[in-house]
Amino acid sequence: MNASSLESGSLRIATVMGIPVRVHFSWLIIFGLITWSLSSYYFPKVAPQLPGLSYWVGGAVAALMLFVSVALHELSHSFIAVRYGLNIVSITLFIFGGVAQMKSEPPHPKAEFRMAIAGPLSSFALSLLFFIIYGFAQNQVTKGIFHYLYQVNLIVAIFNLIPGFPMDGGRVVRAFIWHKTGNFFQATKKAAGFGQKIAIFFIAFGLFSIFGGFTGGLWLMLIGWFLHSAAQASYQHAGLQELLKGVKVKDIMIKDVVTVSRGMSIENVIHDFFLKFGYGGFPVLDDGRFLGMLSLKETRNVPKEKWKDTPVSEIFIPHEKKWEVSVDDDAWRALELMIEEDKGRFVIMEKEKLTGLITRNGIAKYVQMKAELG
Repeated sequence: MNASSLESGSLRIATVMGIPVRVHFSWLIIFGLITWSLSSYYFPKVAPQLPGLSYWVGGAVAALMLFVSVALHELSHSFIAVRYGLNIVSITLFIFGGVAQMKSEPPHPKAEFRMAIAGPLSSFALSLLFFIIYGFAQNQVTKGIFHYLYQVNLIVAIFNLIPGFPMDGGRVVRAFIWHKTGNFFQATKKAAGFGQKIAIFFIAFGLFSIFGGFTGGLWLMLIGWFLHSAAQASYQHAGLQELLKGVKVKDIMIKDVVTVSRGMSIENVIHDFFLKFGYGGFPVLDDGRFLGMLSLKETRNVPKEKWKDTPVSEIFIPHEKKWEVSVDDDAWRALELMIEEDKGRFVIMEKEKLTGLITRNGIAKYVQMKAELG
């Protein structure tokens, strides 16, 4: 599950240190499961004399406190990242924990190590704090809540130290390899490779556990699947970034830009441009002045019987400054921006004139060709 898909299905609940904190709808599933399991099994065991309502209240409070603990874990990563000048787009809490989305990678191995280790250290600190509170608590439900919290935070800290990317332990491994080799991309690939192997072990062990009657086997398989997907995505991400290292927008941009006029009908544009050239979008001009972009997405919203009478001016997307890049920008950064903005193409403007385009498809073809050529 990538950051963009997490954000699209999430709700913003707070802003801490200028960072939006969001909750993904999948977190509601784990919240419900934890509340139910604690109220049905855990609290009746640790506090058998209390009424059933107390168990449900205790389960809900413990689940919420776990939510706060995970948020603090991610905020600790973000706090160190901000100190190194990195921009944190958001923190999203979801079914498998939390993820902090950064706009760029750490500047050096030391920063990577400190950012990575901050999360487990915060969980260890929370575990100690909750253990102390547990020791002083008198009420049975309160003792049960903090007994659960100190244990689960300890598990979170240890689990995150597993040396496979993208776990915190895997990031520590990446920092170590990066420090030794001086190559960030190779360090990411190796750490992600470790992560994939560990994930396969989780899946295999979970499957074995299911046949052995262990009820947590399915959960282990789900965690393994998630880790494997994340590690594989990180591996591919690093490979793509390595192939685009040192490549500028001017090296990939389209200079001979095919444009359409704002007064053209949709029917004209579809038959004479989309079908003829096979492009996914075209810049819209008016007397040589760039106005915006028209893509297939906009044309699909118009019924076919209205194509002839509907001009481009009614459906094109007006241009915004944030959808521009310069010829000297890194191609990798341009690709990241296109993904963030969910755009298939950005424009290059010089002195208010459209001078070129860079597209996701163009970057993909360049990368594919470069990979095939070794």
